Amino acid sequence: MTILQKLCLGYFGALMIAASLNYIPGLTDENGLAFGIFALDIYDDALHVASALWALVAGLTSHRAARSFLVLFGLAYLGDGVFGFFTGYGYLDLGIFTNGSAGMDLSIGRILANAPHLALGGLAAWAGLRNIGRPA
Repeated sequence: MTILQKLCLGYFGALMIAASLNYIPGLTDENGLAFGIFALDIYDDALHVASALWALVAGLTSHRAARSFLVLFGLAYLGDGVFGFFTGYGYLDLGIFTNGSAGMDLSIGRILANAPHLALGGLAAWAGLRNIGRPA
């Protein structure tokens, strides 16, 4: 199993945790915000579960499948985080289509709300594009 395949399995775990945040008592506040920062709905949960299953299949299939997942997932989530940072909503959950732009905001809340997609997407795209740990 290559490094990229192992990374996909790590993404499977991280995305399943993200999908479960609304269902763990104490992690959401009275306004339904996870960690008091961002709201997750059924569309977000479905997106996280679908992405997690994609990561699992890619990680168990081959290095090539893992690399494809990391590049495609990484660019999609990185872009979603950038859109979220600048507009307040992402595109993967269709938020930019169902809500008006909240405009540019440099608040710590906006940064923290988009940091997971920026970090997960950035790491995945970097690892996939660099093709780290490719088999000999």
